[in-house]
Amino acid sequence: MRIKFRYYFVVIAVVVCSFISLSFVDNYFETSKNLDIFASVFKELNIFYVDETDPGDLMKTAIDNMLASLDPYTNYIPESDIEDYKYMQTGEYGGIGALVRKQGDYVIIAEPYEGFPAQKAGLMAGDRIMEINGLSTKGKSTEEVSKFLRGQASSSIEMLISRDMLETPFKVSLSREEIKVKSVSYYDMIDSAVGYIRLTGFTKNASEEVKMAFKELEENNEMQALVFDLRGNPGGLLNEAIKIVNLFVAKGTDIVSTRGKISEWNVTYSAQEKPLNDEIPVVVLIDKSSASASEIVSGSLQDLDRGVVVGQRSYGKGLVQDTRKLSYNTMLKVTVAKYYIPSGRCIQALDYSHHNKDGSVDKIADSLKTAFKTKNGRTVYDGGGILPDIVIDEMNYSNIAKSLMKKHLIFDYATHFNLTHDSIVNAETFALTDKEYQGFVSFLNNKDYGYKTNIEKALDKMVEEVQQDSIVLQAVHVELEELKRKLEIKKSDDLHTYKEQIKILLEEEIASRYYYQHGRLESSFRNDKQLDTAISIARNMKVYNKVLSPPTKN
Repeated sequence: MRIKFRYYFVVIAVVVCSFISLSFVDNYFETSKNLDIFASVFKELNIFYVDETDPGDLMKTAIDNMLASLDPYTNYIPESDIEDYKYMQTGEYGGIGALVRKQGDYVIIAEPYEGFPAQKAGLMAGDRIMEINGLSTKGKSTEEVSKFLRGQASSSIEMLISRDMLETPFKVSLSREEIKVKSVSYYDMIDSAVGYIRLTGFTKNASEEVKMAFKELEENNEMQALVFDLRGNPGGLLNEAIKIVNLFVAKGTDIVSTRGKISEWNVTYSAQEKPLNDEIPVVVLIDKSSASASEIVSGSLQDLDRGVVVGQRSYGKGLVQDTRKLSYNTMLKVTVAKYYIPSGRCIQALDYSHHNKDGSVDKIADSLKTAFKTKNGRTVYDGGGILPDIVIDEMNYSNIAKSLMKKHLIFDYATHFNLTHDSIVNAETFALTDKEYQGFVSFLNNKDYGYKTNIEKALDKMVEEVQQDSIVLQAVHVELEELKRKLEIKKSDDLHTYKEQIKILLEEEIASRYYYQHGRLESSFRNDKQLDTAISIARNMKVYNKVLSPPTKN
């Protein structure tokens, strides 16, 4: 029997090895064959195509389209974009320290960072960049101008700036600096008992920034609870997310695991250090733009019942990327694994293996989601991002507010206000008076902020249908025109109907002109329903504990 068993074992082993060998050979042949076909097409195209071709552009187009068929996060990074990629990972670059964007023919300063060259040189939001080192920027894209602005730290740069209310442009000379944008953009005590930390990215040392902010709040105050704001945070480095969770959970606690095709990516990451504080109540704020590492932090704390999550369902990116160095100083950022948080769920919301005809992808239907249990036995689901324990809808802006923002008229008025007012009170209490709001209404005279309401869009569609029948059109033409006229009259009142909503946007933008990013955030606190809910939960331990308690049995 032993001889027969060994015989069968050997036969099975030979068959398995042969299958693996054949699979490997077959895969190798297919790869080699298709590489040869692609090289042939590329060569013949560059030699015989009727117009001149740029081999570099053609290759990048081919690579980009190939990777786009997989998922949005697998990307080719050419040598020209390497510095931008490094900035995304570290938050560091050599430059002037300002956000810029296109407006009209020129790129403008959208927001100077406090304490960096642009702000120290007196540049203001709304300033138009006319020239850089003598070269005109007219017609240049934001990306092109950004590359001019960035450079080696300590190198000099001269800019020609045009500013509203000044007749002639002026020159500014400054020295580039190593710009390190902090991941913790703001922290303070909301009241005597509740601390607040806002994290905007997971760049290198983000966990140290959170640690330092928490220690300062804890040591200098009677902090009894923490609100941790991850709204709008697109994610970043996986190890920083793990370290941040470790600040609040016991050493040895499993935080996240990754699983991929290559065995080296099948790893479980646990807390390696003693926690900073594993008892203080934590309320985490997320929204639909909180993604990746933000979801690891919020999801892990939720699965471990270590914090209450408040806000909107998160983005749903459960994919892990790694960078592979390629030839000629290029790189490939490739999805290598999916991550799974402590309950065992993966929060990946999109199935990139099945595309719609337009290239878009759908969220997984509720019926296809699987239920998992948190540490305390609460039910959570996979496949759709992180669903908060307490859901608070985002503010629904009116059509006129959206139009004023889209056409940059809120921004432009804040520029005007800044140039005509030397100072304002602190950002937390600054509010426009009725007279100042009327000044904004007057500012809009002769400016285009037209928009169509949903009713107008429906009416346009109806008119289009009616025009197909001349008899019907003749019968209802007068009524349709009268309805259009009444809708226009109603729209003319929208600046007053939605006055309070528009004022909020104006006050936040104006506050940022005097107090920069801190000012914008502090101004927003007054009208932040999600933050108000988070604070009320942090203050009320009965509610906090009830949310995290296991479900009661019937």
